[in-house]
Amino acid sequence: MNCAPTTLGDIVRAFKAVTTRIMRQTIFPEFSWQRNYYEHVIRNEESLRKIRQYIFDNPQRWAYDRENPAATAPEPENAWAG
Repeated sequence: MNCAPTTLGDIVRAFKAVTTRIMRQTIFPEFSWQRNYYEHVIRNEESLRKIRQYIFDNPQRWAYDRENPAATAPEPENAWAG
């Protein structure tokens, strides 16, 4: 039995594992996650506002995403974080 504190990485890893298994067994056998994840401490209202805007805009930005193999003009890493 492991009594070490659970880290954010442990939680994300477990979430990805469970989600991947469910997706592959049900509706999307080829499902996979992008490698890694971005972790950021929200320290003020402005930071929260920028993150919310990023989440809202993200689906429309797929054409410019560096992870998209078909992107014609990928944006720089963390361009939204400002």
